[in-house]
Amino acid sequence: MSSSFSELGLSDSILRALESCGYTEPTPIQAQAIPLILQGRDIIGAAQTGTGKTAAFALPTLQRLDKSLGHPRCLVLVPTRELAVQVEENFRRYGQHAGLNITLLYGGVGYHEQVAGLRRGADIIVATPGRLLDLWGRRQAHLDKIEVLILDEVDRMLDMGFIEDVSRIIRLCPKERQTLLFSATVEKSILNIAKWALREPETVDARSGATAAETVAHYVYPVESYQKYDLLLTLLAKTDFKSVLVFTRTKRDADRITEWVESTKNTVATLHADRSQPERAEALAGFKSGKYQVLVATDIAARGLDIRGITHVFNYNVPEHPEDYIHRIGRTGRAMEEGVAYTLFSPDEVLYLQAVERLLGKPIERRKLDDFKYRFEPMMGANTSTPTLAPALRRRNR
Repeated sequence: MSSSFSELGLSDSILRALESCGYTEPTPIQAQAIPLILQGRDIIGAAQTGTGKTAAFALPTLQRLDKSLGHPRCLVLVPTRELAVQVEENFRRYGQHAGLNITLLYGGVGYHEQVAGLRRGADIIVATPGRLLDLWGRRQAHLDKIEVLILDEVDRMLDMGFIEDVSRIIRLCPKERQTLLFSATVEKSILNIAKWALREPETVDARSGATAAETVAHYVYPVESYQKYDLLLTLLAKTDFKSVLVFTRTKRDADRITEWVESTKNTVATLHADRSQPERAEALAGFKSGKYQVLVATDIAARGLDIRGITHVFNYNVPEHPEDYIHRIGRTGRAMEEGVAYTLFSPDEVLYLQAVERLLGKPIERRKLDDFKYRFEPMMGANTSTPTLAPALRRRNR
């Protein structure tokens, strides 16, 4: 495996950009994927969040495009607005010497600036599926000359119900193209897309296994569901944190938790799909800058977003999809810094927790908070089973 970016075949202009970004050596996904992409190969890239995946597809793509031709030649499709913004920012950083025009397309904001970007001659489009199809339908976004199609966080796009939109967008692009598909998991549904969307793809698997980062200490706090708010606030009060990301399964709980945290001395912002785009952008920017100590979010913030300096993650719910647990707690302990993650677990979530522990291959340590007035003794056993509660799992918090 290459120990330097210069050994991967990247150009001097790209190497200069990497040097200014402070990058010294490639990550495993970068070392494996970049040479293949430079050769024009189609790729199925399996990589977890935080592994340098964006650079793995952006660096060789910027080099292959070489110069501006005044029309869209690369399309990067992502599931969320926040990830779109981050990917676009990275393309600009890596391509600072490339002379290519990059346009960002996502919903929740007006059309004027995005249409103007397309009309200026965008070489690279970074987009969410809905807004891209909207602008294509208005004859503003043209995909007939796309040379490189990049599908990022494909598993997340499918989870969010974008399968029809993604399939339609793929078919709108020329058949003769390079296609790069990246996903944290490579399940049957993703392979079904790959069969018809990619040509003789090379699989690059840089996953280190379904494990939590070694820099993250993570624990489960069993508690009855109606005491979760109280336990969350008590834990926050007893925790010496710099910044906290609180994940919840529903938008309703996110709003409620925000109200509760606002009643304390902590500054807090909310991030979920019902917030307007300006509200979401302000919440994310304020959290990154330190204006807000606490960010309460749904899984919209679990994947892809690179937010440095998060010291603690709180899971208000056990996630329905076990892989999301890895993504959630992976928001802390980044860049070799230590982080801590707490998960509040109620009896009706036992099947979800068991799924997470099966994925990890071991139980997660249970903890009980001293001086907290539990109404019922918490379930401290690692192998507790409550099959009679299974039908309630899907009805909760809907």
